Amino acid sequence: MEKKRMVILGAGESGVGAAKLAQKQGFEVFVSDFGGIADAYKADLQRMNIPFEENQHTEALILNAAEVVKSPGIPPKAPIVKALVEKGISVISEIEFAKRYTAAKTICITGSNGKSTISMLTYHILKKAGLNVGLAGNIGHSFAAQVADRHYDWYVLEISSFMLDDMYEFKADIAVLLNITPDHLDRYDYKIENYAASKMRIVQNQTAADVFVYCADDEETKKALQAVNIQAKQYPFSIIEKVEPGAYLEENTIYINTQLNNKLTMSISDLALQGKHNIYNSMASGIVAKVLELRNETIRESMGDFKNIDHRLEFVAKISDVTYINDSKATNVNSTWYALESVNTDVVLIMGGVDKGNDYTMLKDLVKSKVKAIICLGKDNKRIHEAFEDDVEVIVNTFSAEEAVQVAYHLAKKGSTVLLSPACASFDLFKNYEDRGNQFKAAVKEL
Repeated sequence: MEKKRMVILGAGESGVGAAKLAQKQGFEVFVSDFGGIADAYKADLQRMNIPFEENQHTEALILNAAEVVKSPGIPPKAPIVKALVEKGISVISEIEFAKRYTAAKTICITGSNGKSTISMLTYHILKKAGLNVGLAGNIGHSFAAQVADRHYDWYVLEISSFMLDDMYEFKADIAVLLNITPDHLDRYDYKIENYAASKMRIVQNQTAADVFVYCADDEETKKALQAVNIQAKQYPFSIIEKVEPGAYLEENTIYINTQLNNKLTMSISDLALQGKHNIYNSMASGIVAKVLELRNETIRESMGDFKNIDHRLEFVAKISDVTYINDSKATNVNSTWYALESVNTDVVLIMGGVDKGNDYTMLKDLVKSKVKAIICLGKDNKRIHEAFEDDVEVIVNTFSAEEAVQVAYHLAKKGSTVLLSPACASFDLFKNYEDRGNQFKAAVKEL
């Protein structure tokens, strides 16, 4: 019998993982990347004897596929994707593909901000409670590679809107939507409603046996909910009003209630993650844990001893009474808003990079009240200057992490905070946000 041909577009973590699973499932596999392939991934493909090409997409080798798994980073407007769609060839995400080959239950977390933190926190709680759980999606190792190699009963999946756009049959057993704020609007015709519709795909195919967790305080989520018929059992969370079942805040105590008579309470001062936005994060993970009927004691313990991910409000050093914080993962305006909101001192803010159609208006009040200087770190900083020239006395351009840190060192006064929270993507000067964060940390340690 002739093998079905599976083509993978993109040879990063998700693409190479999908290739591995496709090979294991007996497909004839070909991998194509329009850019260069990293040495480590190239070595993986060579070891598996999977043919591949880089720096091009050869149509003759792609348009004969039975199905195509596309990396989330490749836009639907890419010529090769348009050609596939015109030929009627199915184009899906790695998440959609991998789910076909596992009976594991999935906890799927999406939102413009906080999804990495909540994915890690939820994984931490479940692991500590003794569940056999994997972590995948936008974080950690590829979902497809884990389905090929390991056996988990549960997966915590961090899912971006780009992944959701290529998901059709996939169903989340527990879906979590944290918030919807303008991000990646360049992929959605600069319309927030298109982006919101993409995020709402997290509930598609859910039944009454499934669970949907969402933020009742988020305006765009409330709007988006009106356009969708949700079958799943709903658990909202709020710090403004009392919601039951669900989670709410009252006098510095979180209450989480998913079933009668077994409420979890926890003082916010006992949470490992501090700051208003992290109350939401802890509530969302807490609801998931309660839905799974984990013990209150385990949940409390896990929410109290969790260590946050690198590059997300990560303390780097205190030098001459100035605190340096690495929030390189803040690649959109809303993330930077959260970062500024959680710092209680004067701030020297390092921001900039590849602007994704950002609207900086939401930062203006916080910048006026807290930010004493802005250090731009990027090739084109015109829009940052235009947005904040009336709000901040000093705006300086820099073109390397080392230069930005040196300038910050001279501008920061005792007792203040130097905060790297770019609100932009990193690809103009760095490989990715991790590279940007690591270069920042290295430069701070050189002071």
